[in-house]
Amino acid sequence: MCRPPLTKENVLKEDEKWIPKFDLAAFTADIHALGKKLEKEQGEDDVRHLRKMVSWSNMCAFVGFITMGLCVNPISVVALSLFTFSRWTMIAHHTCHGGYDKCHPDKNRWTRFKFAIGSLWRRLADWFDWMMPEAWNVEHNNRHHYNLSEKDDPDNVEENNQFLRSLNVPIFVKYMIVGFFMTTWKWFYYSPNTYKELKLARLRRLGKPIPKGVDPATAITMKEVVMGNNSFYSAFEFFSVVVGPYFLIHFFIAPLPYFAIGNYFGMGNTLYQNAIINLFLAEILTNIHGFIAVVTNHAGNDMYRFRDGCRPFSGSFYLRQVLASVDFAMGTDVVDFMHGWLNYQIEHHLWPNLSMLSYQRSAPLVREICKKHGVPYIKENVFIRLKKTVDIMVGASDMKWFPENYEKDFLALDAKMESAKNK
Repeated sequence: MCRPPLTKENVLKEDEKWIPKFDLAAFTADIHALGKKLEKEQGEDDVRHLRKMVSWSNMCAFVGFITMGLCVNPISVVALSLFTFSRWTMIAHHTCHGGYDKCHPDKNRWTRFKFAIGSLWRRLADWFDWMMPEAWNVEHNNRHHYNLSEKDDPDNVEENNQFLRSLNVPIFVKYMIVGFFMTTWKWFYYSPNTYKELKLARLRRLGKPIPKGVDPATAITMKEVVMGNNSFYSAFEFFSVVVGPYFLIHFFIAPLPYFAIGNYFGMGNTLYQNAIINLFLAEILTNIHGFIAVVTNHAGNDMYRFRDGCRPFSGSFYLRQVLASVDFAMGTDVVDFMHGWLNYQIEHHLWPNLSMLSYQRSAPLVREICKKHGVPYIKENVFIRLKKTVDIMVGASDMKWFPENYEKDFLALDAKMESAKNK
């Protein structure tokens, strides 16, 4: 683990002088109260907004699929890419978190207990991607959100790239490796690692031990799956259950109508081949788009890391979500759609189970609370964040560690506040 040397931790940097004066209890009360208010106000407007975003996503799918056989073209590629991106980052993401559990009238679909899980049909109808929805729910909704920037955070960029950071090669070679990751990361890293987290969760639930010699925090990539260096599942299981259905259906079965149309009109396989090429180009583009919007959320030399875990929705929890997350440009549905609604990362991590519209409404209120309590609230252009993220990946810069003595003091204060609340 990348860990700072043990020091007295009493000397704070200039941008940390707010910490000794920080009132954790008052900050916690303000954030908690705002979250309750936002949750109580959710209703028909949030459902209408979700339907609007679903219609935008579906329109991208319609344009992409209706044009992808005509020729290899940027319109089809961009539309298909946006459909895949928005279906995951906006629609599946917030529904699987329970953002519409209480306000959506259709409880048989738009809840975290139903959406995209339970069968291949539900996965196909609701959210069809490289990741198995049940696996992503464990890895992201539970492990990442409640271990943010800790050792057990499966999405910790600095921790997951220790090999690359320490690799003894010229820096431009490291940037080339990052370029490869940007175009392949969903199937190369995210899909196998989320499935590993699902397997780990099942072992814990059954009370079974983790395989000997295995570090559960170590990421599993496609390389480990193919090479057989994976103690959690076989390559056959992974390809047949997780990535195989998506690969076959999305890239080869879905465009089959173009095969029939092309042969009927004497054009041979040209339309079918065009469709497949457009789908693969869209896959590359949506990986890049997703990398820029997703991976950059919690990485940079201005983002904090933490040594120990904290209780969900405690004062330390709320503080960490702000100090280890960053927002991007925001405020209109078009801007937010292009960011996959991941531009409200601070607000989303404070209250994971709210709707997209609630995050849009809450951002200025959260900024005011942070300003009131002197807590740094970082909002920056996503491409600036991309540069900072890549610098962390290649070892050109390091993330910050929260001062250890204050981390422990805040955890102790959490315990006191919880004890007082339960009396």
